[in-house]
Amino acid sequence: MLIGIDMTVLHLAAPYLSEALHPSSTELLWIVDIYGFLVAGFLTTMGTLGDRIGRRRLLLTGAVAFAAASVLSAYASGVGMLIAARALLGIAGATLMPSTLSLISNMFRDAGQRRFAIAVWMTNFSIGGMVGPLIGGAFLEQFWYGSVFLLGVPVGLVLVIAGPLLLPEYRDPAAGRLDLISMVLSIATVLPVVYGFKQVAQDGAHVLPLLSVAAGLCVGALFVRRQLRLTHPMLDLRLFSRPAFGVALGGQTMGLFVLTGTQFLILQYFQQVLGLSPLAAGLWALPAMTAGVVGTLLAPLVANRWSPGWVMTAGFVLSVPGLALVAQANTETGLALTVTGFAVISFGVQAALALTNDVIISSVPPERAGNAAGIGETGAELGNALGVAVAGSVAAAVYRSGMDDGSLPKGIRPDLAEAARTTLGNATETAGRLPDRLGGELLSLAQAAFTDGMRVAALVNIGILAMLTAASLTLLFRGSDQPDAKKSDPEVSETVGDRN
Repeated sequence: MLIGIDMTVLHLAAPYLSEALHPSSTELLWIVDIYGFLVAGFLTTMGTLGDRIGRRRLLLTGAVAFAAASVLSAYASGVGMLIAARALLGIAGATLMPSTLSLISNMFRDAGQRRFAIAVWMTNFSIGGMVGPLIGGAFLEQFWYGSVFLLGVPVGLVLVIAGPLLLPEYRDPAAGRLDLISMVLSIATVLPVVYGFKQVAQDGAHVLPLLSVAAGLCVGALFVRRQLRLTHPMLDLRLFSRPAFGVALGGQTMGLFVLTGTQFLILQYFQQVLGLSPLAAGLWALPAMTAGVVGTLLAPLVANRWSPGWVMTAGFVLSVPGLALVAQANTETGLALTVTGFAVISFGVQAALALTNDVIISSVPPERAGNAAGIGETGAELGNALGVAVAGSVAAAVYRSGMDDGSLPKGIRPDLAEAARTTLGNATETAGRLPDRLGGELLSLAQAAFTDGMRVAALVNIGILAMLTAASLTLLFRGSDQPDAKKSDPEVSETVGDRN
């Protein structure tokens, strides 16, 4: 819940932060984005580190670091100090997610209990994202902008006190040393890829973000080559030979791809096409968030009766009608369609995602759970980044096609016409500078072009869901790849139970 709050609350505080510290536009972007970049970059490393030094130890160390970085962020005296503090928050946050997930997999050995525990884990993350703006708004009305960062301090203190009393320790005694070169290569792979895709989503497909993605992929090739040569690799590539692991990881990555990309476009549609205020747009998104929580909690209960493969397949199939509703939206009567469609999508995809984490964890030996959790969370981060980038790029391409010279109203200056072609926001600003009739025609055309882009992106996502459905069906015929507990190291099994 703490991580979910921290990922959303800063968006609300950005105007207050800008007034206090006066960052440039580039610096403000780094303040907002550096946290997510470093979470994504360090997830695999931290998941593997937990297997080596102990997952409880890593979790408690991360909690202390998170609380300290929160205080540093709250009282930052300048932009550089705040960016550095947010970077430390990202590194600390990367210790929390794989540690908690892998510990859950060890505490709940019964499959039904483990699925429900993971669903509760996911639900708290969603609730954190929902209540973050509400809590942040209340703090910002009473205190200074830095107060929103202090939310992490009491939670961290409770965790540090209660963790040693309630949580079992777990480590892989045969894991070997952490390879520092592999750690650097891992971070140098993920960071440029995530950064590149986020920049593509924000500014379009320019040379610099594409080079960033290419550079990350090249480093990734070196990382893979090194892992294949090491006796104790940081990333055990043999995990990908397990069909259930690969299917679940792909389902998690691309499921979030669909969900995040759809949300990105719908929230813009609410505000820039239907004219809703940010608060109203957030309220109309609540039905989808609520439906996602319901789907997350319901899925493990259904999976106790039917297999996870059936539930994942059903979740992806159920999301298709939701995307079909979004694809029917227009500039005048789209509110009911998009709200309903988004809720159906969120329910179906979140139900499937509630089980992908469980399949990822349960399809590997217990001593590899931390490594698997880190890989799964990295896939989630990449899915989020890719979803926004690809959905935004598809919608932008359709938008520009609908705003060509032959479509624009006559009488608009070339420089204003070029600005209107870039984004709907620029078109809205341009329309305000034109005479009423001409501005109204331009704005109507731009809103229709954006809506067409959102509809095309929905159709693309339907194709992706069809592929995810087919992949999920393979779990029904290949089995779940559950590792044989008897093959696990006896010392590892002892560590889970009596020793602690």
